[in-house]
Amino acid sequence: MASTLSAADSSAFEGTAPRRLNWSGLIEAYRPYLPVTDSTPVVTLLEGNTPLIPVPMIAKIIGKGVRVLVKFDGLNPTGSFKDRGMTLAISKAKEAGAKAVICASTGNTSASAAAYARRGGMRAFVLIPDGYVALGKLAQALLYGAEVLAIKGNFDQALNIVREMAESYPVTLVNSVNPYRLEGQKTGAFEVVDNLGDAPDWLCIPVGNAGNITAYWMGFCQYHQQGKCNRLPRMMGFQASGASPLVTGQVFTHPETVATAIRIGNPASWEKALAAQQASQGQFNSVTDAEILEAYRLLASQEGIFCEPASAASVAGLLKVKDQVPAGATIVCVLTGNGLKDPDTAINHSNNQFKPGIEPTTAAVAQAMGL
Repeated sequence: MASTLSAADSSAFEGTAPRRLNWSGLIEAYRPYLPVTDSTPVVTLLEGNTPLIPVPMIAKIIGKGVRVLVKFDGLNPTGSFKDRGMTLAISKAKEAGAKAVICASTGNTSASAAAYARRGGMRAFVLIPDGYVALGKLAQALLYGAEVLAIKGNFDQALNIVREMAESYPVTLVNSVNPYRLEGQKTGAFEVVDNLGDAPDWLCIPVGNAGNITAYWMGFCQYHQQGKCNRLPRMMGFQASGASPLVTGQVFTHPETVATAIRIGNPASWEKALAAQQASQGQFNSVTDAEILEAYRLLASQEGIFCEPASAASVAGLLKVKDQVPAGATIVCVLTGNGLKDPDTAINHSNNQFKPGIEPTTAAVAQAMGL
């Protein structure tokens, strides 16, 4: 059958390489760039190597001949970008002889920490804010074998507790304050460059605890120093307006947003993220829950990509500042998690009607279809 791609459609795919075959995980793929040795026991679920997908409908909304792609890290083993950092954090914890790890989480970290800790033969303890973790993520952590403790507080309080626990008890902290987490997460930038052949003009990314924007900047800078890319991108970070401390410069003591993965009022990597934004001449901006949900629906209904709400903040932010986008720019939006993490939000905020109770006949189905 002949191809039906137009010239415009085809141009959207130029410069993107296929995902690598015989993939053996991030640590083996990028070993020269990571703090590992021959004696480091590699704990892997073959994370990374996630696709960079053109999104022509979003590019069309922006116009100006831009090219927009999404780095879909929701296709990692536990469904989020956290696996990039966790493979390294758990491998180094095992190398150091750790028997247990601990983290605070809005959901994705707990799932990833549990999966990799159990893979490495360690116990996993996770603290979550009670009632503020999507059920898909909680289900993962429980089934992976984590010991889940829900506190009557928010993520920031949970993070303070686990930091104190790691200082006083024989458990290793695997939140993004663990430097190995960011070392692993920087590989997302490596993959973007490896696929595009250079860094993008803009890198749009959701910001919660601010580790990922910090890590991507580390990765781009390291690749640039090694001559792997000719330029560095502007780092464009987007927070939910109800949890936007980097935008306002104020700690949010009671952060609120439908995007639970970025419902963080006092980011652990605040200063590092500011440094990345300033060095890249980028920006921090906020997007409302309504804007996040609109981008969430747009990605699914127009591009066929189902990400979790927090991920859609990167696209919502890009659309909000589209007038600032340079003509002909190449833009990558990071989608940090899979939509299946939070099915309740998908059902509650879908514009499509669910039609139950139809009689099991062809005529009844045709009538329901409007035929």
